[in-house]
Amino acid sequence: MESSAQSLNGKTIAILSENGFEESELFQPLQALKDAGAEVKIVSPQAGRIKGWNKTDWGRTVEVDVALDDAEAGGFDGLLLPGGVMNPDRLRANPKAVEFVREFVDAAKPIAAICHGPWTLIEAGAVEGRKMTSWASLKSDLVNAGAAWVDQEVVTDQGLVTSRSPDDIPAFNRKMIEEFAEGRHAGRGRTERASERATPLQ
Repeated sequence: MESSAQSLNGKTIAILSENGFEESELFQPLQALKDAGAEVKIVSPQAGRIKGWNKTDWGRTVEVDVALDDAEAGGFDGLLLPGGVMNPDRLRANPKAVEFVREFVDAAKPIAAICHGPWTLIEAGAVEGRKMTSWASLKSDLVNAGAAWVDQEVVTDQGLVTSRSPDDIPAFNRKMIEEFAEGRHAGRGRTERASERATPLQ
């Protein structure tokens, strides 16, 4: 069996982020993805570098690899959405960021979101009927959007991985790597689900 250190060889993963990402929720999964053999690209509406938030104050910065305007989901095998409050709040208000996320959903590509990261998934129409977790304050937002919210350190639902907080990062990283290694989940894209409900023309 292929080890986790080799399981993402040949995969390219996007991390979509803005200023104000929770530092540990970007840097620790980023390192885990690299250790597993993935090529990782930071995608952002911002140019140059974006700054993290470390619990109570500004933290480290990370270089942006791909401008959001130039990013296409077709060039990536999976998507990571780190949390923090400011980061996903800015992304969910950015139509281009929401559309980028929606492209992964429509293509049934694996997505991992932690803490407040699911805010952008809600805006992309990606949570209805999905079993998920998040930072506790997002429970009502997710339930109102049609998700089945549970209080667990990590939840996996056919390619969608979610966790609650930085304390859950070890479990989150393990499941994220498993799902990214597994790849696309046929039948889970929004477009495919819609086509299944459609009545064929006679």
